Amino acid sequence: MSNKEQGRLYIISAPSGAGKTSLVAALLEIDRQIEVSVSHTTRAPRPGELDGVNYNFVSASEFESLIDQNGFLEHAKVFGNYYGTSKAWVEQRLAAGRDVILEIDWQGAQQVRSILPDALSIFVLPPSKAALRVRLEGRAQDNSEVIDERMAQAESESSHYHEYSYLLINDQFDQTLEQLKSIFVANRLATSRQTLACRDILRDLLP
Repeated sequence: MSNKEQGRLYIISAPSGAGKTSLVAALLEIDRQIEVSVSHTTRAPRPGELDGVNYNFVSASEFESLIDQNGFLEHAKVFGNYYGTSKAWVEQRLAAGRDVILEIDWQGAQQVRSILPDALSIFVLPPSKAALRVRLEGRAQDNSEVIDERMAQAESESSHYHEYSYLLINDQFDQTLEQLKSIFVANRLATSRQTLACRDILRDLLP
């Protein structure tokens, strides 16, 4: 048996506007055992984006080469650009004992679970359609037509909630953050992980 406790892979999905990104950012501030996977993409960096921080920016030929090498846990082509999650990076971080979050959609989640069925998945929903629209409008980033499209897409995405291990309703942000944190804490206390983490204590207590 390895002396290093294996990390756990978590998938977090949500419709646009549900607050997933804000929840994950806040969780990282209070739980230093977690890392978020940085996706590969072939799209050009936007102002302020950094290679290796926001995305790993690669050429289309590099991305397609990684596809041929089975280098992604999941990947998709969206509006002409590739996006994908590096299999090698995730495996390396899990082996180092880190818990890893993948912020991906339900289709990517299905791909990942087909390869790593032990991954735990979390779906985040807004408390209502009305609340979601208020949040989308509050961003002041999209016109009403785009918001209508996002609302329709949110309904389609939300129908896949039952495929996930956990369901969170992001009504009160602080409460939802505490619920999200509790999922990670509880899974670290599972006997399978504690047996290795507490091996010296168990060796002392047991014959």
